[in-house]
Amino acid sequence: MSDSPTRITAALPAQYRARLMGIGQEVNFAQGTRLFQEGDHADRFWILRSSTVTLDIRVPGSSPAAIESLGSGELVGWAWLFEPYIWHLGAEAMTPVRTREFDAATVPMMMDADPAFGSAIGHWVGQVLAHRLQATRIRLLDLYAWLFIRTRSATRSDR
Repeated sequence: MSDSPTRITAALPAQYRARLMGIGQEVNFAQGTRLFQEGDHADRFWILRSSTVTLDIRVPGSSPAAIESLGSGELVGWAWLFEPYIWHLGAEAMTPVRTREFDAATVPMMMDADPAFGSAIGHWVGQVLAHRLQATRIRLLDLYAWLFIRTRSATRSDR
């Protein structure tokens, strides 16, 4: 996690990091708290200051499947930037978590007011989105491969 190109320290120049962090509010979550549920309205996002948040996806007939674990400096949530502003994954605090929370209406206004800032934030969120899409794809391949093997084994044992 420490050298991830999606961490804020690797993705944003210092002046844009400081500007963004300056408008965030300190928010903490207890272990086991759901930050958001898949399908809910995305009206905020977080940058982790410490601990771990797990992103997950609903699996019919089962508990949510973990997609990725995020740590310090990572962006939690990208759906706030793209219509229809709906969370595509869920997120849960795996340990007590310290974050900076950001209002999803304020940051896009800042992005519009300063095109260079907006470009940097947009590029960062795009990198995060591409990374999460790949992580989700790999995890779903793992899940469905396991299901396929299990179903195939059950079919063979019925013969």
